[in-house]
Amino acid sequence: MKEEIIAETSRLLFRKFVPDDAAAFFQLNSDPEVIRHTGDPPFESVETARTFIEQYTAYHTWGFGRWAVIEKDTDTFIGFCGLSKNEQDDVDLGYRFFQSKWGKGYATESAKASLDLGFRTFALPYIVGRSAIANPPSIRVLEKIGMTYWKHDGCKGIAEAVYYRIDSNTYLDAEK
Repeated sequence: MKEEIIAETSRLLFRKFVPDDAAAFFQLNSDPEVIRHTGDPPFESVETARTFIEQYTAYHTWGFGRWAVIEKDTDTFIGFCGLSKNEQDDVDLGYRFFQSKWGKGYATESAKASLDLGFRTFALPYIVGRSAIANPPSIRVLEKIGMTYWKHDGCKGIAEAVYYRIDSNTYLDAEK
């Protein structure tokens, strides 16, 4: 069964996670550099990753979530990006990609597509982005997509983090 495409950019497709993503998802989260600034532990096994995917309820709970990012040219899972509720009940933008895909603009491209979905499809009033202070490339992505600094705080496993934010009006006005 072909999974429904949630969004598309010139280079990327976004879709819900499927159990067949488990091996790639496990590999992504097994790279210490990829998860270094996330506060998340690696999956213990491919089966643990599969169980996570099978029990991922965000799509049903909120209508959105983190989405598998597929590179169109290769039809390959290269990471994920999307929206989720965080511990403060804010809608939070998150992204994670294989190291081999870093520096190619995929995080910025997918983050912008996620904002577009959040504001145009889900009519969210605002979206936040969080990054470890020790992760300047991630902070640059947030700034490139129009988010502005909001506050300095800790978050889920990261003691020193910055929060960025953009509201619907600001985003939609900039798109005109």
